[in-house]
Amino acid sequence: MDGWLSRVISSSYSHISSTIIPLQAHTHLISHEGPVYSMVSTDHLLISGGTGIVKAWNWSDLIRKTSKEVWSKKPPFRSTVDVPEINCMLLNEKAGFLMLGCGDSRVYMLDLESGTCKLFLSGHTDYVHCLAQRDQIGEVLSGSEDGTVRHWDCRTGGMVQCINVSAQKDCARPEIGSWIGCLATDSDWMVCGGGPLLSLWHLRSVTPAAVFALPGSHHAVRFYEDLIIAAGTSRMIDHCQVNGQVRSRIPCSLPFVYSLAASHHCTERQLLTAAGGSHKIDAFINLGYRAFSLAFS
Repeated sequence: MDGWLSRVISSSYSHISSTIIPLQAHTHLISHEGPVYSMVSTDHLLISGGTGIVKAWNWSDLIRKTSKEVWSKKPPFRSTVDVPEINCMLLNEKAGFLMLGCGDSRVYMLDLESGTCKLFLSGHTDYVHCLAQRDQIGEVLSGSEDGTVRHWDCRTGGMVQCINVSAQKDCARPEIGSWIGCLATDSDWMVCGGGPLLSLWHLRSVTPAAVFALPGSHHAVRFYEDLIIAAGTSRMIDHCQVNGQVRSRIPCSLPFVYSLAASHHCTERQLLTAAGGSHKIDAFINLGYRAFSLAFS
């Protein structure tokens, strides 16, 4: 896909911001009985999370339009009656594990190849919305409906620290809520948002270094080069600087954005994509404008 998009942005589409490129599905895969809440991919595997179950397929099989599962696993949930959803997943190919943030307030670690559960992290009091990994292989952060970001050491299964974001008055928005809908890490820094305002935190001192007074709730955020890029319910892609300044706000065609992805394979131009509450995926060139949208029929 990265190679195909690279060719597209070098074509005449790259200067027509209203272009909608229709796409036909290569394969229809009925993966879960209910909704698919989360997906991640490796060069070889496609992994999806639904209600109480996570499944994996080989990309080579999907390209051949076959749908044989590599594995299908159910984490050891506390209840077999009220089965929780798998809201988010975090992949670490180097360490060979897959983290699941679930509706039972726990985070589970699965072995990537076998799908077996290696450990679970318990401490949140409400469902987990998002996960992020520090540069160190064994450390993960989770954001929850309970309003906290929890920092875990996956080598021991213990919690390093708990950050109550809304306890900081500059971050709190009680009229919206305290839930944490997105987070990202970069070395000793963490950025998060949701009910509270988007804010940048220093993990060692556990203090907010910057708070971004932006409208709406953020559901997706990432560090990209020297920027923090975030989006959510405002129909904007927000470009923020680590010094607390908002560099720009780029219009987006989606009513809600739940996912942001940046291409690292296109050397000519920077490419950012946004997906969410629409059948379209918006593509932004050099981060500065919406060049085109991909529409699935």
